Amino acid sequence: MALHRPSGRWHLGLGLSIITVCMWGVLPIALKITLQEMDGFTLTWYRFLVAAIVLGAYLAARRQLPRLRGHGGTDYLLLLLVVLGLGSNYVLYILGLSRISPGAAQVLIQLAPAMAMLGSLFFFKERFSRIQWSGLFIMASGMVLFLHNKLGEVLFNLGEYALGVAFIVLAAFTWAVYALAQKQLLNVLSSGGVLIFVYCGSTLLLLPAAAPAKILELGNLRLGLLAFCALNTLIAYGAFSEALAHWDASRVSAVISLTPLATLVMGRMGSALFPEVVPPEQITRLAYTGALLVVAGSMMIALQRPPSG
Repeated sequence: MALHRPSGRWHLGLGLSIITVCMWGVLPIALKITLQEMDGFTLTWYRFLVAAIVLGAYLAARRQLPRLRGHGGTDYLLLLLVVLGLGSNYVLYILGLSRISPGAAQVLIQLAPAMAMLGSLFFFKERFSRIQWSGLFIMASGMVLFLHNKLGEVLFNLGEYALGVAFIVLAAFTWAVYALAQKQLLNVLSSGGVLIFVYCGSTLLLLPAAAPAKILELGNLRLGLLAFCALNTLIAYGAFSEALAHWDASRVSAVISLTPLATLVMGRMGSALFPEVVPPEQITRLAYTGALLVVAGSMMIALQRPPSG
């Protein structure tokens, strides 16, 4: 099979990567505001429902809807893992976000690709370079710095903030499970085919816990934000996928690593412009330094190609 080569239009790839960063950067802020009037299960259910409808219509129009028949038992197991993995990731992330700030959630969720890469060492026998191991150490150090004034609460108090951190770490783990299972499943299904199973399956699984009628109680602002949250993932993943068509995956991933900083900057701007809607984040200079280290470590892991063999 011929390897995919980007078009070389790096300006377009960079622009699309920045769009992805902006969409994912503002998402936790929009989710946090919407959570003021809607519970996390219902919010997540609507996100999956809209994604299932839009992606399903797109695949149907292109006659690319996947079929369940003709697959082996391993494929069905992997399908179950991707549905439970990404579905759990969405739910756990929203449960964590309801207890901690958007910036903290976005910094901590950077554990997800790191966990996926560590998993690939075991399951796919891939290897890390020294720079990647250094990047992982820098990322971990950055997270400790970011949480420096909350470490006592996280480790010993086990209150709401600690629970929020635990939910985000679990969300990162379940995303890694999803990513590793999807990597293997892409041998028999397209990425769109995998995602439509995830969206439809998660919509059905979350229905008993959701309260769809809650949408009738939302004000105009929260209703608009709910629509934005529902469409955000589709737009962001579309821009991300298109960026990979024009630019090297390592460089796209490095730009995507800037997402936590985008969330912190957008949160600061939002709280300055709309303090009654977006509460300011209580972040020290040392925590900002930690966030920079997390981003730097993520970029080192993404940009450095692992050694072959």
